Amino acid sequence: MAQIGNEPKPVLIFDSGIGGLTVLREARVLMPERGFIYVADDAGFPYGGWEEAPLRQRILDLFADLLAIYDPEVVIIACNTAFTLAGADLRHAFPDMRFIGTVPAIKPAAERTRSGLVSVLATPGTVKRAYTRDLIQSFAARCHVRLVGSENLARMAEAYIRGEPVSDEAVLAEIAPCFVENDGARTDIVVLACTHYPFLANVFRRLAPWPVDWLDPAEAIARQARRLVPLIEGAEHPEGFDFAVFTSGKPDFSTRRLMQGFGLDTAGPLLKAPPDR
Repeated sequence: MAQIGNEPKPVLIFDSGIGGLTVLREARVLMPERGFIYVADDAGFPYGGWEEAPLRQRILDLFADLLAIYDPEVVIIACNTAFTLAGADLRHAFPDMRFIGTVPAIKPAAERTRSGLVSVLATPGTVKRAYTRDLIQSFAARCHVRLVGSENLARMAEAYIRGEPVSDEAVLAEIAPCFVENDGARTDIVVLACTHYPFLANVFRRLAPWPVDWLDPAEAIARQARRLVPLIEGAEHPEGFDFAVFTSGKPDFSTRRLMQGFGLDTAGPLLKAPPDR
C-alpha cells in the first residue's frame, strides 16, 4: 500500500472494541486529508480480564498482519489497556512505525485539580498496570489518586452507543467509588482511562453525586497524531477510505450501522485488501 504521488498514507486506529471511535472523531477534524482504517479486536474484547502474557502476544501477532497489509503512516493505539501493556513491545518489534499511545491522563488531572482528590476510572487491566502507577508517582505524587477498576463499563458503553438500554443503577454502581470526600474536600476530576467511557459521559454527569471534570483524552491524542503526521499540501481525502476491520469478521447489524454513522465502511473480510491505488 505504498504512497503514490501526493496521496497520503492512511492513519490506523486500533482498539479492543468501538471505544476508539471517540479518538477517530477528533482525529478526523485535525487530519481531513488522511484516510482512516479503524481496527476493532472484537474477537478479543474486552481486554480488561486478559492475562498479560497472552494479551501482549495477541496484540503483537495482530500488528504483524495489520502493518504488512495496510502500511499506515502512523498507528494510534486508542486503548489504554493495550498501550500500557504492549506499547513498548510494539515499538521494539516494529521500529519503523510510529505508535501514538493512549495512557491515563494523570498528568493533566494533577495539574488541574484544586481539591487534590483525583480518581482514575479504568479497566482492571489498566488499574493493575505498573505503567499507571508510575504515572501517578511521576506526575501526581502530591495528589490523592484513587484507582477504580470497572469490570463492566466498557461493555455498558458499547451497548449504550448501539442504542441498547443501560440501567442508571448499574452505571452508578461502577462510578460511585470515584467520589471521595476527605476533610471537607471532594474529588473534582475523574480521568476516563478507557476510550469507551466518554460515550457514557452525559450519563455520568447526570448520575454523579456532585459535579466533577470528566477528563477525556481523545482530543489530546488527536493533537499528538497531527504533530507526527506530515501535512501534504494539496492532498485530498483519498478514495477507498474510511473503513473498519473487525477481528471476528462478524460485526452485528447495530455495530455496522454505528460504523456507517461514523462514516466507516464495514464491507469486506477480516483483513480487507487495500483499495486500488
